[in-house]
Formats: sequence, structure tokens, C-alpha cells
Amino acid sequence: QVQVVESGGGLVQAGGSLRLSCTISGLVFGDYAMGWFRQAPGKEREAVSYIRWSDSDTYYADSVKDRFTISRDNAKNTLYLQMNALKPGDTGMYYCAPRIRYSRHWDEKSEYDYWGQGTQVTVSS
Repeated sequence: QVQVVESGGGLVQAGGSLRLSCTISGLVFGDYAMGWFRQAPGKEREAVSYIRWSDSDTYYADSVKDRFTISRDNAKNTLYLQMNALKPGDTGMYYCAPRIRYSRHWDEKSEYDYWGQGTQVTVSS
């Protein structure tokens, strides 16, 4: 049984930083590319960042480029998202998931499965 647990969210002022973590069990973490997504109230879940099997192969949504950094520690089965210079527009529930399909672009949520409960990020102005 695959379990995904996100953590590290919280309330922060604009300009602040947070580091999210995502721990996965029930699959061989190092075999999967991973994605971070977020969902604001009343909006669709959107892709934030993506990492293939090494830290050198990463992708970001334009809205977070140069502010967020995705990384992974395969020995700890853990994915990270360092978020700096946070803005109120970054507010939402953040989710991670392994990519299990390769039929569309990396930012399509249909490429992913085994979603966790998410971790809430709230950025105040």
C-alpha cells in the first residue's frame, strides 16, 4: 500500500520561507519522478515543480521559478520543496505525488497518482 505524507506547511508573512517535505512508503521511491502540486480554494490543482531521478533534472511553473527549489533524498524516501520569497498567491494546499504515466506533459495531474492529504500553506500580506 502506497502512503504519501506531506508536511512543513504553515502560516507565513509575504517574503518569508517554508520548506515542505513529502515522505513516501510502499514503492521504490528512487524509481519514480516526483511532482509538487497546489490547490487554492475554488481553483484547479496546478503543477508547481517536478524532479526526475536526480536533483539536476528539475522543472518549475513560471509562477514559482527562481523562488522555489525542488530536491529529493532517495536514501530517505523524501521529496522537498524549499519555498522562498513567498507571496499571497502561493497560498493553497500543497501535494506531492509520484509520476506513474508518461503520456502527457509533466504538469498534467493525470500523470500522477497516490495523492496524500496535503499540507496547507498560507501566506499573509
